[in-house]
Amino acid sequence: CVVFAIMLLAIVPLSYLVASKSMKETVGDNGGLEDLPWHQTLRDAIVNKSYMLMVIGFFTCGFQLQFITVHFQRYIVESGLSPNVGYWAFALIGLFNVAGSLSAGWLCQRYPARYVLATIYFSRSVLTLVFINLAPSPIYAYMFGALSGLLWLSTLAPTSAIVHVLFGPRNFGMLFGFAFCSHQIGSFCGVWMGGVLRSMTGNYDAIWYFSIALGVISAVISLPIVEKPAEPRGALAAAE
Repeated sequence: CVVFAIMLLAIVPLSYLVASKSMKETVGDNGGLEDLPWHQTLRDAIVNKSYMLMVIGFFTCGFQLQFITVHFQRYIVESGLSPNVGYWAFALIGLFNVAGSLSAGWLCQRYPARYVLATIYFSRSVLTLVFINLAPSPIYAYMFGALSGLLWLSTLAPTSAIVHVLFGPRNFGMLFGFAFCSHQIGSFCGVWMGGVLRSMTGNYDAIWYFSIALGVISAVISLPIVEKPAEPRGALAAAE
């Protein structure tokens, strides 16, 4: 853990060294840009409808991913399949995640990010609904792993794109971090609720359907997101 922490800390000076002059100016490194301070930007973000819809949707991403990460193996075994099936299915998630993440970035360069995001959330729900209603089979588990991998971290590209469009690069790290906090809260809820509902009902059906419902809701609330620079309300109010 200590080594990993040191590696992460090294990112800070290294990122400064590899940044181009134009990038440094964009984020306010003596660029003379009259941007709002970070706390004002955060207040503006919290009252921005598009940003908050994206943040709420990101909760679902964490919920679904971490539930599968922790509980999928047990679900496979309780379905009567070999533990090896779960291992290989999860390995396919990691493999196909690479292609899914790259593809999502490519799509966001050609289509509105909100549509890409809504499609990912909705596709997860459809995939899950089909999978849990099929008879347990290794081939279905592998297909679920591969298709889940395509949708696994593909939400990051449209989510980060929306944050960038709304508030620009200067406070991107802080605002994406705030959104990621919602993702992590969802992760906790996915793991915890998966265990609680499994203990209460004796199976994973309830949590699967709850995850499906969250995916549909997140897809719907992603559609009204407006992808244009947000107005600095605090600055406008001060000017008045």
